[in-house]
Amino acid sequence: MRRYEDIPHWWFYLMLVVTLVVSLVLCTFLKDQVQMPWWGLLFAGAMAFVFTLPISIITATTNQTPGLNIITEYVMGIIYPGRPIANVCFKVYGYMSVAQAVSFLNDFKLGHYMKIPPRSMFLVQFIGTVLAGTINLAVAWWLLNSIENICQDELLPPDSPWTCPGDRVFFDASVIWGLVGPKRIFGSQGNYPAMNWFFVGGALGPVLVWLLHKAFPKQSWIPLINLPVLLGATGMMPPATAVNYNSWIIVGTIFNFFIFRYRKQWWQRYNYILSAAMDAGVAFMAVILYFSVGMEDKGLSWWGTEGEHCDLATCPTAKGILVDGCPVN
Repeated sequence: MRRYEDIPHWWFYLMLVVTLVVSLVLCTFLKDQVQMPWWGLLFAGAMAFVFTLPISIITATTNQTPGLNIITEYVMGIIYPGRPIANVCFKVYGYMSVAQAVSFLNDFKLGHYMKIPPRSMFLVQFIGTVLAGTINLAVAWWLLNSIENICQDELLPPDSPWTCPGDRVFFDASVIWGLVGPKRIFGSQGNYPAMNWFFVGGALGPVLVWLLHKAFPKQSWIPLINLPVLLGATGMMPPATAVNYNSWIIVGTIFNFFIFRYRKQWWQRYNYILSAAMDAGVAFMAVILYFSVGMEDKGLSWWGTEGEHCDLATCPTAKGILVDGCPVN
């Protein structure tokens, strides 16, 4: 790789300046559509700048990439509430900048292994990004203007594919964090202000692990505790019943702990093979269930798919609302 010319730093600086200037122009002259002020753009860029290095380190060491999507939505919802589009824009510049930077580094790492010239990698990524963004915007614009009642389930014909589930999630997030705002959910006006203490717990967690390692330096398993992985892995679980958490704890924690404790050589040799086998098993079962059950519009009913086993989960929590079979708050 030393035979190839490295990428000049001014390429990165120029791209940063151009994109920042264009974004500032959009925030200034299209402020009614964008809704985000210029200081919001600079604040989002500062958050991305601060978090890119630690998140890249976590990704490089654990293959898990924590996201800033909730943090950016939370912060912008507090300092600039009532503006859903501004919240979405802040999320894009704060969260997606970090995600794209980590993906950019992943591509460069792969290119380094494949002995691809760095300048060629940069140009391919730059041109590919411009083409992909332009084509995506053009296709979205065409669909919105050519398909009547797109993304509206109640107005679309039955079995229509244009229900836009991913866009609906993005829209719901803008309403929850931007229009309603965190203050009405996790603040003084909400029901869940105690949830904010988890930010303190997340900040103190690595410090406690470090103190344990200093107190018991001979215990080789303590430095292996990685709280970003343990806490962030829950976000990768499927949105199903709580049985997923039980199986994850049993297989992923207890099983690996006993193997590492008593059969360390097995753990070093076969842990990644076991992880790959489990991932492959999930993929194979998804294909088998689709062709054997899904295509026939059938379902499997067993104790792990029959809800959360809590009959009161659908009861209202607001005071004074009467529903048959539910307690009155």
